[in-house]
Amino acid sequence: MNYYNHYSLAKEEMAFYGHELTSLQNLLAILIGPTANSSVTGQLAAMGIKRLSSLSVNDLMAYEGIDESVAERIIAAFGIAFAAMQQGRECTIIRVPEDAVKFFSYLALLDQEHFDTVFLNTKNEVLGKKNIFKGSLDACVAHPREIFKEAFRMSAASIICAHNHPSGDPHPSKEDIIVGKRLHEVGRLMGVELLDFIVIGHNGRYFSFKEKEIFERRM
Repeated sequence: MNYYNHYSLAKEEMAFYGHELTSLQNLLAILIGPTANSSVTGQLAAMGIKRLSSLSVNDLMAYEGIDESVAERIIAAFGIAFAAMQQGRECTIIRVPEDAVKFFSYLALLDQEHFDTVFLNTKNEVLGKKNIFKGSLDACVAHPREIFKEAFRMSAASIICAHNHPSGDPHPSKEDIIVGKRLHEVGRLMGVELLDFIVIGHNGRYFSFKEKEIFERRM
C-alpha cells in the first residue's frame, strides 16, 4: 500500500494552509511520517483531541505504522500544546484557591487521572509546573521525593498540587486525603509549604483542601 502519498499530501496541506488550518488527521500523518496510514490517522483523529491526548505509548503502538519513537513523538506534540496553553499562566500569581483552579483548569479536559504540581516563589509567582504522574492516585505513586526534588531545583518557597477526577465529581477519595496530608506534613519538615491540594472536577467544580481545612484535621 502506498502510504507515502498520504504523508506527502499532508505536508502539502500544511505548507499551503499553515498548521493552524491543517486537519488533525494530516497533522498526525506528518508526525507519523512516510509510514502514515490514512485509515489509522482517520481513526485517531475521530477520537478527538481529548481522548487522543490521553493515549499512552503502548496504546498508540497498537496502530499500524506507529512504533515507539513515533508514539513518543505524538505524545511530545501534545506536551508542547499543553505547554503553549500554560505559557500565559506561568507569569501569574496564585494567591487563593480560585486562582489555582483557573491555573489547573486544563485538567478537567483529561480522560485520565493526572497529578500536577505548580511551584511558587515567596511572592506566590509561578516558577514552573510539572506533571508528577498519570494514573489512579495512591500513596505509593504520589511520592513526596519527586515533588520536593523539583521544588528544590526551582528554589520554590511553596507548592500547590492538583489532581483531576475524570468522573467529574471532585469530592476527595480516601487516597486523596492521605496523599494531601502526607505532602503537607513533608512540606512543613522540608521548608517548602504545600499551600493547597486541589481536586478538579467538571463544570468548574473543585475541592480545595485549604478551603475545607483538611490539613488541620487529624488522620
